[in-house]
Amino acid sequence: MADPTVDAAGASEGDARSPHHEGFWALAVGSVGVVFGDIGTSPLYAMRVALANTQSGGADRLTVLGVVSLITWALIMIVTVKYVIFLMRADNKGEGGTLALMALAQRLIKGRRSIFVLILGIIGAALFYGDGVLTPAVSVVSAVEGLKVAPGIGHLLAPWVMPISIGILVGLFAVQSRGTASVGKFFGPITVAWFLTLGALGALHIADDPSILSGLSPHYGVLMLIQNGVLGVLILGGVFLAVTGAEALYADMGHFGKGPLRAAWAFLVLPCLLLNYFGQGAMVLAHPETRANPFFEMIPEVVYWPVLLLATVGTIIASQAVITGAFSVTQQAVSLGLLPRMDIRRTSETQAGQIFVPQINLMLLVGVLGLIVLFKTSDNLTSAYGIAVTGAMLVDTLLFFVIIRHLWKRPLWQAALGAGFFGVIDIVFVGANLLKIPQGAWAPLLLGVILVAVMLTWQRGTQILSEKARRDSLPLLELSDILKARGPYRAPGTAIFLTSDPDTAPVALMHNLKHNKVLHEKNIILTVHTAETPRVPEDQRIRIEPINEDFKKIVVSYGFMESPNIPKALGLCRKQGLKFDIMATSFFLGRRSVVPSAQSGMPLWQDKLFIFLMKNAANPTDFYKIPPGRVVEMGTQVTV
Repeated sequence: MADPTVDAAGASEGDARSPHHEGFWALAVGSVGVVFGDIGTSPLYAMRVALANTQSGGADRLTVLGVVSLITWALIMIVTVKYVIFLMRADNKGEGGTLALMALAQRLIKGRRSIFVLILGIIGAALFYGDGVLTPAVSVVSAVEGLKVAPGIGHLLAPWVMPISIGILVGLFAVQSRGTASVGKFFGPITVAWFLTLGALGALHIADDPSILSGLSPHYGVLMLIQNGVLGVLILGGVFLAVTGAEALYADMGHFGKGPLRAAWAFLVLPCLLLNYFGQGAMVLAHPETRANPFFEMIPEVVYWPVLLLATVGTIIASQAVITGAFSVTQQAVSLGLLPRMDIRRTSETQAGQIFVPQINLMLLVGVLGLIVLFKTSDNLTSAYGIAVTGAMLVDTLLFFVIIRHLWKRPLWQAALGAGFFGVIDIVFVGANLLKIPQGAWAPLLLGVILVAVMLTWQRGTQILSEKARRDSLPLLELSDILKARGPYRAPGTAIFLTSDPDTAPVALMHNLKHNKVLHEKNIILTVHTAETPRVPEDQRIRIEPINEDFKKIVVSYGFMESPNIPKALGLCRKQGLKFDIMATSFFLGRRSVVPSAQSGMPLWQDKLFIFLMKNAANPTDFYKIPPGRVVEMGTQVTV
């Protein structure tokens, strides 16, 4: 993958934390804070919303047993079977997530079918951002709404729910630039305490009506859906709220490893979630009046405020995990050529993967505050919630088909059966959430459509630029033969020309010869290549290919989760016998000025969008960590 907008290849930023440097259970506890925070906040609202969508509003026995049954089997089939057992086996050198899966699938299939895989990856990434905007809003507002039913003073605190929620979220986004390395170590233990609290509250209330345990049988869910008819689809939309956050289990696999994640899910997260949902169900059976807000009604008055505080902190941690995930997806999208270069800053010198992306942080903050002001309550926000997650899960399933067929070499019928089983479940939940479009599901879909347009435009625009550059440029070998016959003035020192195509003469080199009529003593044609794997071993980082006495090609390879650092990479050249002083070296970048053309490749609106994206792309000097005083930019004009 390459970024031709500065005539230089794109590279990725951000390393994942290696799951081999910490103990197994330390990683398991750490994963609880980062991976399971989102799904851990679902008990705040999932049961309430699902019951409210039923004909009886949760007032009869079959409805309560049916909702509990559906939530239980959604957690088992979607999270445990699909993600924990099957999808976590489909990793890209240990990494998971939609874009990692896309890169792996693209490596397995070529030609036109790879375009289908690319589009799926783009849709999945766009939907992730939609989820990233909604999760902080839904989670924090749901927790703060506990003030409305606070013992004795709930009516006085109700008007403060929105201002407090906004204050918490503004504060959360404001501190992103400082990183979470210093406080991140507390996320795991705090979230473990939250899950234990969920389990304890549930166990306390199962005694209200132990017959709730019969909800383990899936037939209650089926009977309840039949009883509710068309409303059953809306009920499924509420039930799905219980599994939002499941995709994080797969996306963060590289940070913690499969074993710790599976252990945390099986021994802590799943049991505590099931206990809490069954406890809510038992309480509603025994006291139907609590169905309006079952989670907060189940908290004993003596511990109400500590649990409310823990719930609020838990939702902040869940929101932090989603924000960090959005930064991580952005770095992958940039390196895979789906988004323009962005200002990606490391917030920790010692902890890998700690990054901050100002543009994405601002976009998420504006989106979150806009949703809170627009929808006002968690009930309204949950109407918008779910569609982005179900869509992303369906994308994962479609890409999983490619893995079964082409990586695991299974017959077509096995691949279709395996992916088709999960695909049917995903499609059912997608359909259920599509019915919520008038109530608010349009919001994440609109954001997703905008981001898909941006990614497709950037990908197509960079492709057009590359093709034009290849047509208009001279082959490097041909140029070197011409220079042998008519040698220009030779300047002392080394010149490094960054280019996305190492076989053609870079634009900056041609302009240097044309206008300055000079060639350096040593000339290096440098290409930064992004591999379709998360990381590249140091011994494979540099590849040097001599052309003649005047020119050498160097290819620097990075995985799509690594940070580009050209000077550091060039330091490895010494081991291969190529020595030069980085502070006596000039880096030449070809800067393209793009003008729109209705007759050239893309519609005019896409041309203008692409030009806007190019103008707002991060400075390549900063992006590649090149010393600013050593950079020479030479421009040219091109149409798209």
